[in-house]
Amino acid sequence: MADAPRLTVWYNTKCPVCDAGIDWQTNRLVRAARAGTIAFRDINLEPDALARFGADVEAVRRRLHGLDADGNLVVGADCAIALWRHTPGDSWLAALLGNRLTRPLTRIAYNRFADVLYAWNRRKGHW
Repeated sequence: MADAPRLTVWYNTKCPVCDAGIDWQTNRLVRAARAGTIAFRDINLEPDALARFGADVEAVRRRLHGLDADGNLVVGADCAIALWRHTPGDSWLAALLGNRLTRPLTRIAYNRFADVLYAWNRRKGHW
């Protein structure tokens, strides 16, 4: 039996930007994904997957959501940072944007970008 993934990321495949970003990330993480280190899941296929955390499809359409190996929910910039930690060649990005001094700014920037992307997806009907 394979070990549980170190990180499971739920995202919205109906968002062209999100889907392309995860596709790009998956290609960089082929070995990790094949080894089961990281799993990517489409929230549209599992709308209740994060219900125990109070997160529904709309929450994931707004921000990446993930579960770490201990079952802790990581959302938004924190999920992206966790993903970078597991991506070969991107650990420096996690260290730079995820340290205690820069993480608050990283969260603000991520949240603003996510809000704009969410509004664009709604206007374009990417649901």
